[in-house]
Amino acid sequence: MNSSPRTDRNIRAISATFPLALLTFCLSCSPPNTPPNIVLIYADDLGWRDLSVQGSAYYETPNIDRLAEEGMRFTDAYANAPNCAPSRAALISGQYAPRTGIYTVGTAERGPDEERALVPVDNETTLDLNVRTIAEVLGNAGYATGHAGKWHLGGKGFLPADQGFTWSIAGSEAGAPPDYFYPYERGDRRVPDLSKGKEGEYLPERLVNESIAFIDREQEGPFFLYLSHYAVHTPIQARSEIVDRYRSKPPIGGHQNPTYAAMIESLDQGVGRILTALEERGLSDNTVVIFASDNGGFGPVTSMAPLRGSKGMLYEGGIRTPLIVRWPEQVDPGSTSQIPVIGLDLYPTMAHLAGASLPDDHTIDGVNLIPALTGSGEVPERDLIWHFPAYLEADRSVAGIWRTTPVSALRRGPYKVIYFFEEDRWELYDLKSDASEMNDLSEKKPQLTLSLGSSLQQWWADVDAFLPLSPNPLYRDEGN
Repeated sequence: MNSSPRTDRNIRAISATFPLALLTFCLSCSPPNTPPNIVLIYADDLGWRDLSVQGSAYYETPNIDRLAEEGMRFTDAYANAPNCAPSRAALISGQYAPRTGIYTVGTAERGPDEERALVPVDNETTLDLNVRTIAEVLGNAGYATGHAGKWHLGGKGFLPADQGFTWSIAGSEAGAPPDYFYPYERGDRRVPDLSKGKEGEYLPERLVNESIAFIDREQEGPFFLYLSHYAVHTPIQARSEIVDRYRSKPPIGGHQNPTYAAMIESLDQGVGRILTALEERGLSDNTVVIFASDNGGFGPVTSMAPLRGSKGMLYEGGIRTPLIVRWPEQVDPGSTSQIPVIGLDLYPTMAHLAGASLPDDHTIDGVNLIPALTGSGEVPERDLIWHFPAYLEADRSVAGIWRTTPVSALRRGPYKVIYFFEEDRWELYDLKSDASEMNDLSEKKPQLTLSLGSSLQQWWADVDAFLPLSPNPLYRDEGN
């Protein structure tokens, strides 16, 4: 006889009329352990060093630090992409960008036409309904599935409710809120589903309120909560009383923006409230809590140093991000892992946590991290890959200044190769000795560059990745 928390609910409901001996027999047939609840807290634009546990002496994150003290922190964890939408599409689908067609945010044709040397990808902005999402996989395994906050993978007809979530709030095709304070609107733009609120209400806090209400409704489990924060994405707005406290703190390590620091603190307070809610309901021991970020930090307001670069780049500062997993009695408290992992890995990991079957007709590009989390085995060595055939301007007011031109990268072990399509140029770095990516080894190690580059090119062919190779007829090369 198979049982689940939902059938256990039915057993309790009829216990008043069932003979005690029969009830005892039924309970004895139930497996001793139920699948764990899963809470995924996904921050937006939170940089690799934007937590005190990650090395910041300016930002204050005691609750996230506590999560790390009670779980495992991955030092070499990566986002799926250097900006929001493709990273989230990969998270939800478990697939690299060429499989979903979502390579960037909005259009890949950023900046003036005449400044782009190549024709970039014709980017998709919605996640196809044929994609088997992690919500659908967990839902099929008996989980209640809830989403709160940013979606950014399509509007009407392509919202979370259309992609396997049984409950969703505040998500739309938008990548950022028009305002972080109630009524969460500016002009004709607003965060949906949050019409009822009160003056002074702050969006990260409201999303946590809604998430705790979901936990209350589904606490007999199992449940999957995807708390997808808009914070700390622009606009940079925070509670004034927290901002004032950071104004008196001296800048350190490139961290000096008091409003951004206050946003991070509010995000951290929300993590604390989720942890407390789980404890108060007796759910902590059977809930896996995952904290991650969708890409590197926003360069104008924070610093990822010693990592190079920021959001929008394939240097480490744009793609290396925090990742913390707490799983009581299974993950050693205060442990760290130096294994290179990527956000794609969360899909198969969560499916395995739930005992869910992975779909046979859906390619999964990540790997299950449970062996690393529990020390029960090895995570297979594999290449981590990023492909970004798009343009991102660094400053909309300055033509020809780019954060990113079309670029692709591969990490194998400590080595990372980067290919820039416009210049037909390779860079090679040893991240073990040079995390700052200041020492390009491509000329000193040509055979290694060739080997990694060949693997990257083979991957392009294997996944039918779009390659930006066609010259842009509108391009004006000012250098010639």
